[in-house]
Amino acid sequence: MVFRRAARRFVPWKNGGGRTAEILTSPAGAGLDDFAWRISTAEVAASGPFSLFPGVQRCLAVIEGGSLRLGFADGTLLEVSPGSAPAYFPGDVPCSCELRGAPVLDLNVMVRPPWRATVRPLNGAGTGAAPVHKRFLFMLEDMPGLGLEHYDLLDISTQPARLSGHALLIEIF
Repeated sequence: MVFRRAARRFVPWKNGGGRTAEILTSPAGAGLDDFAWRISTAEVAASGPFSLFPGVQRCLAVIEGGSLRLGFADGTLLEVSPGSAPAYFPGDVPCSCELRGAPVLDLNVMVRPPWRATVRPLNGAGTGAAPVHKRFLFMLEDMPGLGLEHYDLLDISTQPARLSGHALLIEIF
């Protein structure tokens, strides 16, 4: 199953400080307060606070634009930019975001326990064989041979695929 970039609609963030486009939630139709896991993209055009999501673990990967410096109450700073490792952080800890450079488009994967998630570059190495609940590819380039465009999300949960290409592998355990 493919979740097309072209079908997404951006809506204001929970705190009104930016815009997000939901790609997929579980259970289907769940809202921001009752999802088990959620995959979305967000546009960040200005510095400011992130919305709080009590009990949620967040993973954020910058896929386009400048970089984000995330600051937390305990003094921790994380910098995320295109091509860097994603940032993992708890959604119930206040987080401020400093936009550094051009506006950003990011990929967000959020889970509530007992779910866990990882996001990593595919790097042509295939998808691995570890048992997971769901496995997706978030395309970072067009793949015309597969009928995919950049930022499409491909569900490969039931396919023992060995794919290559410029994509992020999302696994939900």
